[in-house]
Amino acid sequence: MKPEILERAKDYIAREKDEHFRQEVEKLLAQGGQEAEKELTDRFYQNLEFGTGGLRGVIGGGCNRMNTFVVKSATQGLASYIIKTFPQKAAAAGALKAVIAYDSRRYSAEFAEAAALIFAANGIKTYLFSAMRPTPELSFAIRHLGCDTGIVVTASHNPPQYNGYKAYWNDGSQVVPPHDVGIIDEVNTVKDIKEISRKEALDKGLLVIIDKEVDEPYQAMVKSRLFRPQLIKEKAAEVKIVFTPLHGTGALHVEKVLGDLGLKVITVPEQREGDEKFPTVAFPNPEEAAALEMAIKLGTKEKADVVMATDPDADRFGIAVPDKSGAFVLVTGNQMGVLLADYIFLSLKEQGKLPANAAMVNTIVTTGMQKRVAAHYGADCIECLTGFKWIADVMRKWENGQAAFAGGQVKSFVFGTEESYGYLVETEVRDKDGVSAAALTAEMTLYWRSLGKSLLDRLDDLYTICGYWQELGISKYFQGPEGPSIMNGIMEEYRKNPPKTLGGIEIVKVRDMKNGADGLPSSDVLQFFLSDGTVVSARPSGTEPKIKFYASCCSEVGSTGLDSAKAEAGRKLDAIKKDIRAVIGD
Repeated sequence: MKPEILERAKDYIAREKDEHFRQEVEKLLAQGGQEAEKELTDRFYQNLEFGTGGLRGVIGGGCNRMNTFVVKSATQGLASYIIKTFPQKAAAAGALKAVIAYDSRRYSAEFAEAAALIFAANGIKTYLFSAMRPTPELSFAIRHLGCDTGIVVTASHNPPQYNGYKAYWNDGSQVVPPHDVGIIDEVNTVKDIKEISRKEALDKGLLVIIDKEVDEPYQAMVKSRLFRPQLIKEKAAEVKIVFTPLHGTGALHVEKVLGDLGLKVITVPEQREGDEKFPTVAFPNPEEAAALEMAIKLGTKEKADVVMATDPDADRFGIAVPDKSGAFVLVTGNQMGVLLADYIFLSLKEQGKLPANAAMVNTIVTTGMQKRVAAHYGADCIECLTGFKWIADVMRKWENGQAAFAGGQVKSFVFGTEESYGYLVETEVRDKDGVSAAALTAEMTLYWRSLGKSLLDRLDDLYTICGYWQELGISKYFQGPEGPSIMNGIMEEYRKNPPKTLGGIEIVKVRDMKNGADGLPSSDVLQFFLSDGTVVSARPSGTEPKIKFYASCCSEVGSTGLDSAKAEAGRKLDAIKKDIRAVIGD
């Protein structure tokens, strides 16, 4: 075994106070042999790092795992950074404030309390939710309670063996530069971790347990963002909704909000309660067709008008709707973003509330169709880097009267979305919100139903107006210490020798975001713009050991009709997929 791995393992054992995680490493050291050495190397070859969504990793002992020591170290670093950033508030005990939420995963409650006590030991008054709560409510709570920072303990949509930790700034958004780099620097230099007991934190008023004092304002806010409450009141009984929280946090608010509106919500009973084992799904992710199988089965039985799903921390939201034959069709994240953008712009325009400088925000890997939808209503669609924190960054700048990017203009935010099933229909939250998306989707379903249309019918209308758009996503995992170098090698080869064509279509422009481009900050993303308007993007994930490819392809709906346009887009994407697979394997 490499001496540095052994040294890091022994140092971890000396510092980890959680007996379970400490013993995992002790047993591996005692076991010896090739397999144990390989496992120890994977656990200690690097520190778990902040990515686009903070910390995320497999639960277990080691500095490259999610465990109590890693959470405490990260929180101490975050606390130190907050104290240095707001020195005047730090001078008064309890003036700095934080709020912490957590989901249903293994050790989420333990990690959340450990983080709360680190904050308290550093003199930061900390609000801790009494039980699991969604990520969007944590973002809301930061603003509602006037906090300086926040944490949600969640691994979002990842498999059960994962957990994670998202750090938030005082505006309710996930941290962006320079704060993310500053926090990482503090975390990497942590030597001593300040700690106090739960009792002492409670006695000093530095730990405050919360629930309904945030739940109720959050639910009221979600309902306030609807456009047609009278329509819901009159027609709610006509729509039946089947919902699954996928063993996560979504049921509390989705059932309450939709129930208050008079809508009939049938929650999948086997998936309603929080369960760290996620026994009915391999990936609790509404992007995965398999995750919605039970909900669709129940929806078919109940003849539901829409099947809805939220991921474990209820920031992602997905749906399936019946076609004319009654068979349920999955709606992609790109399609859902198109439908919501259309409904929001349409509703604001009908009600005379659409600002003259209205704009939606999406990411550089999201469908180009949304630009055309926005333009249809005389609005703009502004793109940003991948990750909802960048959408929040654009919102922050516009609110402060700043252009989001060099040469840009200040706009009025009306909607934010990304292809990975994230939507934001309000400004009181600064992260994707599956609860408010569920409420607005219920209203949207009712609206189009009142006009004799389904959501699929409206989507076809939009294809006729904006062209038929189809997207493709490919992911390849590269586990272990060699994973990052393999992914870096793929990206560097593309940079050194970019292809001339993809899928037989000429590449007319390459956009390399490594050093920033078109006013956007730097990011490890390559984009290939094809002669027919198709855009193909390559991006290593910031939170998982995988490289992701995205393709957005348009075929105009001409005299040959929509079916012909769909077939043409499908042929193009199949050829592009073949070229990508040839590079990454699989």
